[in-house]
Amino acid sequence: MKRLGWLWIPLVLLVIVLAAGWWLSQRHRQVLISPEDPAIAATLKDPGVIAKGRYLATAGDCVSCHTARGGEPYAGGRMLPTPFGGIPAPNITPDRDTGIGQWAFNDFWRAMHEGIGRNGEPLYPAFSYTSFTKVTRDDAIAIFAYLRSLPIVHQPNASLALRFPYNVRSTLTAWRAVYFKAGVYQADPSQSVSWNRGAYLVQGLGHCNECHAARGAWGGLNADTALSGGRIPEQDWYAPDLSTQANGGLQGWSRQDIIDVLKNGQASKGAAIGPMADVVAHSTQHLHDDDLQAIADYLLSLPARAAPKAVSASFDSKPLADRGSSIYVERCADCHGKDGAGVPGVYPPLDGNASVTEPTGINATRVVLLGGFPSVTAGNPRPYSMPPYAQQLSDADVAAVVTYIRQAWSNRASAVQERDVATYRHTPID
Repeated sequence: MKRLGWLWIPLVLLVIVLAAGWWLSQRHRQVLISPEDPAIAATLKDPGVIAKGRYLATAGDCVSCHTARGGEPYAGGRMLPTPFGGIPAPNITPDRDTGIGQWAFNDFWRAMHEGIGRNGEPLYPAFSYTSFTKVTRDDAIAIFAYLRSLPIVHQPNASLALRFPYNVRSTLTAWRAVYFKAGVYQADPSQSVSWNRGAYLVQGLGHCNECHAARGAWGGLNADTALSGGRIPEQDWYAPDLSTQANGGLQGWSRQDIIDVLKNGQASKGAAIGPMADVVAHSTQHLHDDDLQAIADYLLSLPARAAPKAVSASFDSKPLADRGSSIYVERCADCHGKDGAGVPGVYPPLDGNASVTEPTGINATRVVLLGGFPSVTAGNPRPYSMPPYAQQLSDADVAAVVTYIRQAWSNRASAVQERDVATYRHTPID
């Protein structure tokens, strides 16, 4: 009987969580719809505020998630993949039936700042309110003004594709208690104006931590791993550590390197690839120079990282790397050089490249398989691309050449195995 008694505890806890979630939704529902404040209503029509909002929405890269491939901008329809199932990005054009046309600013503010939807429901954190909560109220007003100025698109929102129990919204109550704390960014008086602006953009609107940090089993981010690098769930790309100090993912990067890669998609140390190439194309290339400088100031201040723990190799990778050396000479050296230095402004270096040496080997493997396509930007309108080798190289060949470039020159990263290549070969691009 004692054993049966213990079995009731998880059930009781689940009931408590569900009840708390229901109470929270009802509590928010009571303040759900309020008439627009006359002063805010007038502000929403101000051309200067709308222009500011357009810039801020660009800084937040809102269009990338809220636009389906080939669809109308901001009309939603893109399914965001998570380990728990798909979450559709909603229509945020001012359509009254399918978009935000009936929203008041307070509805928008509650979503951005508290992660609570217009109907009082807790929002899934695929909408990055864990970062957007840092956005100031004035900036949120400007973004809302811009969204309300967009062309109306009537496009119904898709249904959630989450598995049970993740499709039960009230279970988010426990998740929010652990992983979410609402609060507008507070400036650090000991730092410069530029540093604080960079911190605000990186931590808030830019929501960089949503990709550049490891997530736990429940999809939450821990404060002590901020910007330290992480695998992007369900996309099989690795967003590198952003520290430029010792053992950081961008160790040795200069202020200009950071600015160049954000503005042009390419720098002396490497190029933006995968999801980051989209961020550059849709967002960071359009930022003002002083904001790019501010982001660089903030990233340059990130602390050094602990030296990685030595991991004993599960096999002798030297024969694999030796085989990869021959493949590199035949397929890669003409562009990237026998010394892995690349060609400045044309072909990125492989020696010391953060995307090559990141912990998993995912990025280099996927680029060899799928090709490398840097961002098309105003500063680099015709970037050189790398052709895909998925049809020309076997899994064993790819493992060999990637292992070689991860261990050649000054690189000291782990080997990539054939079974890993087989997995990444079949990962969807989007």
